[in-house]
Amino acid sequence: MALKAVHVSDVPNLDQVPERPSVALSSACLPKGVEVVRPPWKAAAFTVLGHRGSGMNALESPDRRMIAVKENSLLSFNRAASFPIDLVEFDVQVTRDGCPIIFHDDTILTEEDGNISEKRVTDVYLEEFLSYGPQREDGKVGKSLFRKAKDGRVLSWIVEDDDSFCTLQEAFQRVNSHIGFNIELKFDDYVVYQEEELTHVLEAVLQVVFEYANDRPIIFSTFQPDAARLIRKLQSIYPVFFLTEAGTEVFEDVRRNSLDEAIKLCLACGLQGIVSEVRGVFRNPSTIARIKESNLSLLTYGQLNNVPEAVYMQHLMGINGVIVDLVKEITEAVSDFTRPATEGGEERIKEGTRPNFSQRELSFLLKLIPELIRY
Repeated sequence: MALKAVHVSDVPNLDQVPERPSVALSSACLPKGVEVVRPPWKAAAFTVLGHRGSGMNALESPDRRMIAVKENSLLSFNRAASFPIDLVEFDVQVTRDGCPIIFHDDTILTEEDGNISEKRVTDVYLEEFLSYGPQREDGKVGKSLFRKAKDGRVLSWIVEDDDSFCTLQEAFQRVNSHIGFNIELKFDDYVVYQEEELTHVLEAVLQVVFEYANDRPIIFSTFQPDAARLIRKLQSIYPVFFLTEAGTEVFEDVRRNSLDEAIKLCLACGLQGIVSEVRGVFRNPSTIARIKESNLSLLTYGQLNNVPEAVYMQHLMGINGVIVDLVKEITEAVSDFTRPATEGGEERIKEGTRPNFSQRELSFLLKLIPELIRY
């Protein structure tokens, strides 16, 4: 069963977009001869998005599925495309020489002369970035690759199916064309950016998108409030979602610290939706109604989205979709519990795939979940 994603034409606040919408970029940023049109996309009941392709790499995890394939790679995107999803989510940053690349972390680590060397990704040139890890040229050996775990340990970045790093342009050119992209515009959480810096990065990304997206569905998302505002100002073609930790982490910028602040930002900047840490939604389920009343879409991310029962609860609560690591397992579960029942019993749900709750039990769970998640 193919799960359909939230289409640009179904996202609120785009009613005023003309058939050939104008873009606030200077004409110099747009490639000559490119005709910008709004891509078609069918409506969705519930959406599953592949996190960094077919799942993030958690090197410290005992779960082998979390190191099955290199995250944010062409291999990972195309593997995710073999399952019934409509979008893959990935992180885009811009190198020192202005090339949009796909990479999550703020820094990149290798070993030089027996010591770990760490560089900020946005400080390296494209050629150096592509020199890390597996190389596409036969006989060429790339730099060793390491990664910091959340506990501070530096771990060798080894996965079962490895792949080279890639640029945003390569993703458009080499990833299955039926898969949409949720492009997360990645910025350092602890750096204060000037508007000129943000605009420079966003224009570099938009130039690639306008030249290579064609009919591929696109959603932009970002944790950076001013980047969200600017990407909406710079273009009116693709929907923009604001990413929020929803209070599960606290930042100096109060706009990042709650779903209420996320709603305010979206309404003030004309954004189309929110992507929230799922625990933040479970802690405050009443905000779902306010988000809907604000004519906004709601997606979630986080480890709980790898648990079918948690995904099922979100489906019942009216959340529009989930970003997941375990693409195979979650798409199978979602396909089962979203499959319509038939009177003659022709469509039978696999035993155990759809939790069977009474209305009273559902009401109890919706009251209990916020308390469980709080601790």
